[in-house]
Amino acid sequence: MKKVLIITYYWPPSGGAGVQRWLKFAKYLPEFGWQPIILTIDPQYASYPQRDESLLSEVDPGCLVYTTQSFELYNLYKLISGKKEVPYGGFANDAKEGIFQKLAKFLRGNFLLPDPRKGWNKYALKKAAELIHKYNIKTVVTTSPPHSTQLIGLKLKKQFNIQWIADLRDPWTDIYYYNQFSHTALARWIDKRYERKVVENADLLITVSEDVKRIFTEKSDLNIAAKTAVIPNGFDEDDFKIPSVPAERRKIITYTGTISEAYDVGCLLKALSSLDDRLKSVLLIRFVGKVPPSVEQKFRAAGLQLELVGYVDHPKSIEYLFRSDLLLLILPKVKNNRGILTGKFFEYLASHKPILAIGPTDGDLAKIIQETQCGKLFDYDDTEGMFNYIQDQLVNPQVRTNPELANQYSRKELTRKIVQLLETKQVNA
Repeated sequence: MKKVLIITYYWPPSGGAGVQRWLKFAKYLPEFGWQPIILTIDPQYASYPQRDESLLSEVDPGCLVYTTQSFELYNLYKLISGKKEVPYGGFANDAKEGIFQKLAKFLRGNFLLPDPRKGWNKYALKKAAELIHKYNIKTVVTTSPPHSTQLIGLKLKKQFNIQWIADLRDPWTDIYYYNQFSHTALARWIDKRYERKVVENADLLITVSEDVKRIFTEKSDLNIAAKTAVIPNGFDEDDFKIPSVPAERRKIITYTGTISEAYDVGCLLKALSSLDDRLKSVLLIRFVGKVPPSVEQKFRAAGLQLELVGYVDHPKSIEYLFRSDLLLLILPKVKNNRGILTGKFFEYLASHKPILAIGPTDGDLAKIIQETQCGKLFDYDDTEGMFNYIQDQLVNPQVRTNPELANQYSRKELTRKIVQLLETKQVNA
């Protein structure tokens, strides 16, 4: 089979949405004649925001996985701060910001560019060079975040005669929490220079949405759009073959994943508070993931009953989807949020449960929701629309998801598109 080297920081037992993308592509690549060779960090050295041991069972025993050590600055942060978790999502998991957190953000934004996980790069570069020689590899994929991983691809491109594909799952200097790091003008210039070098030198860019594609193609005067493809996240049909789930006595609205202060929930709370007392008495808002105390307090102050499950493994998170009457998805109210297409949306889609989404009505998420008929997206201020939809779905649930249109976002179909890109680049090499 043709071989592709995939360089990814996140790989099982890492948890979270970021690990799913290339874990699933690697699962299906052999069906299309490609052998994935994985280069990742040794879990003993890694600073994962979450761990999910269940994902180890999804790695094919025949998949070639190579690991290296690393110098992890986030582990040093844990040691100094006394915290059990490393920061993620713009330090969204920090309950409150003290002097130490402010200093940590400043150091992260000005001395650890493009990110604190760049301590892995020198080890990964050495091992990647060995693997390229050993397997005569012609195609290398680097996936980020962390965006420091893209600098590995940049150096490999200069050193070897390879086709380099940069998969950019999130914006870089336009990520919604970027300004929290108090960059100096020099630090911003350095980071933007790294970003521009990646988009200009990669043979192919892959992004997850049309608006994220726009963001990256605007980083250079070159015609970056001509070599940029959109391959969104998706769902693995195998993950949703669940025979049965426990029955619920209540009406359940479920939100999975991380939520922070950047998520505008004001009008949602008004809509939920306006439900009649009978419905509210049987309603439970279930959060599966990290919820800051400030956000929790807003929901409790609105008189709503909450269940805070915390982080769970992937199979359990899918079970919670099936146990729901309505799935809640909120995009942060920030600049450039039109291109946010979270991985969890596609798992919501696969569950065939109705989705209540809140975000920009002209964004990529709104288009897919309308296309697949899996729910409705409302503007942040549309209290009346949210109220009517919640009332309708809880009293008279109607699932109208179009399975044929939804299936185009299965991991296998998306892998087929990845293979088309890989083979096109080989022909043009």
